[in-house]
Amino acid sequence: MTAVWRGMTQEELDKAYNQAAYAPNMAEVIARYARNSDAVRSRIGAPRRFSYGEGEKEGLDVFSPAETGSGAPINVFLHGGAWRSGAARDYAFPAEVFVNAGAHFVVVDFDWVQDHGGDLMPIADQVRRAIAWIARNAATFGGNPDEIHVTGHSSGAHLAGVALTTDWAAGFGLPQRVIRTALLCSGIYDLTPVRLSARSSYVSFTDASVHALSPLFHLDKITVPVTVAFGTKETPEFKRQAIVFEEALALRRIVCGLVVGGDLNHFEILETLADPRGLLGMAALGGMGIGY
Repeated sequence: MTAVWRGMTQEELDKAYNQAAYAPNMAEVIARYARNSDAVRSRIGAPRRFSYGEGEKEGLDVFSPAETGSGAPINVFLHGGAWRSGAARDYAFPAEVFVNAGAHFVVVDFDWVQDHGGDLMPIADQVRRAIAWIARNAATFGGNPDEIHVTGHSSGAHLAGVALTTDWAAGFGLPQRVIRTALLCSGIYDLTPVRLSARSSYVSFTDASVHALSPLFHLDKITVPVTVAFGTKETPEFKRQAIVFEEALALRRIVCGLVVGGDLNHFEILETLADPRGLLGMAALGGMGIGY
């Protein structure tokens, strides 16, 4: 059969961008995200909800520590869902770790790609506008606008990577380093092979969008420390994307790191963010310079 990408056939490439093929417990773990999010809200209380735009989904949930003083650091979380599913309320489960460490945990809602006829560009714009809103309005919830850290998982890690390449000064009148650090877990950083995969059945990739929304093509715009993470039980393409991206950042002498979750699949690794001694929990808190 004809190879379409790095020696892979169409069937192999489609599988390499289909998490269900490598994570048979996908539905079970995602359901656990929701249950654990409910449990966290029952313990620390409901978040404050703010709108960063006029769209129906353009809102964010803010979980705050009891004491913010002159302004506590902020961790902004961008959820996954292959750009076509997911909601902030089901990704509250890591909030308790950050709140107990003295930080705000902000979970962003944004549209799904099918809401825009397959176009990813409006979703990337929403993420940028959400971060800009947080930077400008941090004081309203006791946050420090100079300490915004971004964490993303799966397609959320892709969107976080895109946010890192933003010209914040020209586009939003904000400091270029409005994001202080980033933790990108199990993401996609080059859309070229994704365009060739079955994901093109619901994402309308174009030459322009592939170039604009591939962080690997805009390394010169990334100037802050980045930690890249993945699980050893992820698909071969997701593992390769993480390794290539981290190596490319390292070659540019950007302070970065690679975190590998042994025996963890694409969905299981995110659960370690909800443990201060877990793989991602330690990486996130350490990157923010705070302890549990």
